[in-house]
Amino acid sequence: MHLSILVLHGPNLNLLGQREPEVYGRLTLQELDRLLLQAAGTLGVNLTIHQSNHEGVLLDLIHAALGSYQGILINPGAYTHTSVALRDALVGVGLPTVEVHLSNIYRREPFRHHSHIAPVAVGQVSGFGADSYCLGLRALVNYLHPPQPPQE
Repeated sequence: MHLSILVLHGPNLNLLGQREPEVYGRLTLQELDRLLLQAAGTLGVNLTIHQSNHEGVLLDLIHAALGSYQGILINPGAYTHTSVALRDALVGVGLPTVEVHLSNIYRREPFRHHSHIAPVAVGQVSGFGADSYCLGLRALVNYLHPPQPPQE
């Protein structure tokens, strides 16, 4: 299996480890990326990872993913709740996408309970800190190449 997955970190995720550690944890973005790359190695997939605070940059990365990646793992950050443009870009490229969040967005402020991304994603994982990313990556890989039952 040769899969390439695009990982996108949205706004403010560059501040991981220092921004509200009681909500987002003490892991830095660099440490999170290392965990993801280790998980990808175990799963036998290639990852390309980007972070941007700019909606247009994230849109351009999603558009460029077509033909280069088989799936997208995205933490849209606050754009989850506001960006119809990100939603439309994901629909436009048609790549299977898993939405992830470090915190459980449904246990937070009411405005965070709505996701524009979830209805167009194959799934969403939230509330497990860095594990949300690793679980989301595994789920996306399994979605793209379902495990085969052992043959007798």
